[in-house]
Amino acid sequence: MRSRLDGSSRQKLNEDKTQIIWLGTWHQLNKTLPQTLTLQNGTVLQFSIAVKNLGILINSQLTKVDHIAAICRSGFFQLRQLRSIRQSLTPAAVKTLVPAFISSRLDYCNQLFVGVTGRLLDKLQSLQNAGARKFDRITPVIS
Repeated sequence: MRSRLDGSSRQKLNEDKTQIIWLGTWHQLNKTLPQTLTLQNGTVLQFSIAVKNLGILINSQLTKVDHIAAICRSGFFQLRQLRSIRQSLTPAAVKTLVPAFISSRLDYCNQLFVGVTGRLLDKLQSLQNAGARKFDRITPVIS
């Protein structure tokens, strides 16, 4: 059995999955910052504009713009996919699938949406309204 002191039992860095990011204000990030980080073992890591952790996109200014855009993109993609197979589904299945797809995207880590701007909330609301229209021919009533 190897000793923990020699470093052999430590976890190794997966270069393909490791993301690093500079965090700061717009003014701070406009300063000349290194674009790469070289580790002691010679591994070179590139700094990212946004990183993903537990399914949440975090950008360098800690705004939720990228995360909300990703939610809307995936939600509208799912609605388009369901539209293409809708004729193969029963109305009950559509009424079950659409809210499940949309609400699962909106509910995951929804605590992050506290304090976001009205413009960003409107994007989420448009996704929710589009889902409501898919399974029930009504005007947007979800608020």
